[in-house]
Amino acid sequence: MIRLLAALALILTALPASAGPLRLLMVEKRGCVYCAAWDRAIGPGYAASDAGRAAPLMRVDIHGPWPDGLALARRPFVTPTFILLDGGSEVGRLEGHMTAAQFWPALSALLAQAR
Repeated sequence: MIRLLAALALILTALPASAGPLRLLMVEKRGCVYCAAWDRAIGPGYAASDAGRAAPLMRVDIHGPWPDGLALARRPFVTPTFILLDGGSEVGRLEGHMTAAQFWPALSALLAQAR
């Protein structure tokens, strides 16, 4: 029941109802130069990528508000942090700035872990 409510909260807060259970939560902060670098280098192609289709991106400011029903291992302290969620529960995370050459393999490993 709790898992169902968590998934429903995620859907209602920012995501299309047709999306699958995996989500990639990007924790960002206004003025974060590394978040802006990700937006420029990786962000434009993310939704069209295999990873983007498998785990649609949702964004949250590090200071909130946070979607209800999240089960995280710990609160993020650095931006950007990317948290792979399965039905609202954390599967794994990537912390800090990464180049595209670092980000894609690391995210692929997280997705493989989730499967």
